[in-house]
Amino acid sequence: MALLEFTAEGIYCPQADVHLDPWKPVKKAMITHGHSDHARWGHQRYLCTTAAAPVIRYRLNLGDNLETVDFGEKVNINGVEFSFHPAGHIPGSAQIRVAREGEIWVFSGDYKLEPDGISEPFEPVRCHTFITESTFGLPVYNWKPQREVFDDINEWWRRNQAAGKVSVIAGYALGKSQRILRNIDPGIGKIFVHGAIRSVTALFSSGVFGLPETTYVTPEMKKKDFEGGLVVCPPSALGTPWLRRFDPYSLGITSGWMGLRGARRRRGADRGFVLSDHADWRGLNQAVRETGASRVYVTHGYAGIFARWLNTLGMDAQEVKTQYEGELGEIAESGIEEDSTSGTAVPESAPPGDESKKAGS
Repeated sequence: MALLEFTAEGIYCPQADVHLDPWKPVKKAMITHGHSDHARWGHQRYLCTTAAAPVIRYRLNLGDNLETVDFGEKVNINGVEFSFHPAGHIPGSAQIRVAREGEIWVFSGDYKLEPDGISEPFEPVRCHTFITESTFGLPVYNWKPQREVFDDINEWWRRNQAAGKVSVIAGYALGKSQRILRNIDPGIGKIFVHGAIRSVTALFSSGVFGLPETTYVTPEMKKKDFEGGLVVCPPSALGTPWLRRFDPYSLGITSGWMGLRGARRRRGADRGFVLSDHADWRGLNQAVRETGASRVYVTHGYAGIFARWLNTLGMDAQEVKTQYEGELGEIAESGIEEDSTSGTAVPESAPPGDESKKAGS
């Protein structure tokens, strides 16, 4: 009996009768973080980190059926030891370590290695088998240091301010928006937030991120109230009447997909800032290497390509089909083009043709 199995409901530990981030309703679910492709409604019992609990409880309307553990705390279920370790993806996000009789597996969920100022920093966990995402599992995806990205965002805001435009920047309500607020320069001007971002941010302990003062955008506000300001909103607000109140404005979008062909053009964004809460190519390789794992299961993203790459490095790697999306939800919300033959997003710097050739060493 394998320690973990891939079933129709999700990743399953038969010895403990527990699922990890299942996508169909189950009796007992361990949840890595609060994004909707990993934390789903309908399970009988939930277990997550103490830090992730407020968002998961709020989004799924949970009560006593949600239990929590601290990072590193060990839970033994029928001879199987479970513990949660920081994934660095968003606040409270975790990898789940599963151990029995000397055999160790790690399910990483979603993760990134660069500290972002709000998430608990990624912690490498040694194991024999590692389950990794591959949202950006192509060599063309290599992120600039976060500080450089925010220097670009700050300069864009200043230029818009000098031109008499409001700066509107879009990022996911959970994780990305708090990251923007934590790292932007509040000395440039006043910062406004969409209601969805205000609601999510309020779920975390007051002052835990050291976020700057923000103002909630209300219907009675006038255009002059936003002059020279920065408005942070979720991608779902783009293309809606809500944006009209900021005219004249400049639109920026933050996503790992902003390096893609057509991403900015199709939603009328003036700027695309490559800022992702997922590991890039180098980060994925480093994470796998630091686990010491000899066997790797690769989930959502460029899974087949990344698995083949790991096999060339001497690992036993294979693709596994799951219902996790990574940042694919941002494709729909940001209007990013897809390759008509493969159904996968096409990087600006990748040549057309066979996807496997784009991932060449």
